[in-house]
Amino acid sequence: MVTIAIAAVLTVLLKSFLLQAYSIPSESMVPTLKIGDRVLVFRLDRDPSRGDIVVFDRPPNDPKTNESDPDVLIKRVIGLPGETIDVVDGRVRVDGTALDEDYLPAGTTTVLSEPITVPKGKILVMGDNRLRSLDGRSFGPIDKDLIVGRAIVRIWPFSRIGGI
Repeated sequence: MVTIAIAAVLTVLLKSFLLQAYSIPSESMVPTLKIGDRVLVFRLDRDPSRGDIVVFDRPPNDPKTNESDPDVLIKRVIGLPGETIDVVDGRVRVDGTALDEDYLPAGTTTVLSEPITVPKGKILVMGDNRLRSLDGRSFGPIDKDLIVGRAIVRIWPFSRIGGI
């Protein structure tokens, strides 16, 4: 009985403070993450690096269009505080230098209407499926305070378990 109680307490503590599983609700991160994939998120990592995949609360300026829209989103970090992100010939540039996005399928084109400078305390995120992702190009940079954590591993389906 004591073992079960300890296991239950540890499970609650881990889920509340360290790790949490999230299901991918849309195609915005395809091909890296597919609809229905489940990822484990490290909740203590709220200061991500470029290229990290983060789960974050929906920004206030990105209202739900219907009740089935998720309250949290998952995207890749592209811009960090103080950087200017623009797109030339379909390629993302950070402060004028082309970003190596080897996680994108060959031939992926990114569209951005005007450069975005990321303010202090914020990050710019984009989905890997650039043509089907509503992301920082539409709602702008997000506050770091909205970050739930960094996705660290895919845990479902079993055939695709592994790092992301």
